[in-house]
Amino acid sequence: MTGPERPDTPRAADKSPWNWLLFIPIVLPLVTVWYNADSPRLLGFPRFYWMQLAIIAVGVGTTTLVYQMTKRR
Repeated sequence: MTGPERPDTPRAADKSPWNWLLFIPIVLPLVTVWYNADSPRLLGFPRFYWMQLAIIAVGVGTTTLVYQMTKRR
């Protein structure tokens, strides 16, 4: 029997400096001092809720940017 087939390119070829940006959406929610408060309110929502939505938007934007910059054309 043969082992699993190897991909055409090694994993080491995926090392791109753009991948470091993916730490932003990981570290940003860990800094609770930034959003652990009730005021200011935005459209009636406390800071905790609208900051969580902003963190999601930052995560989606960062992931999209890294994907666009590292995909093979």
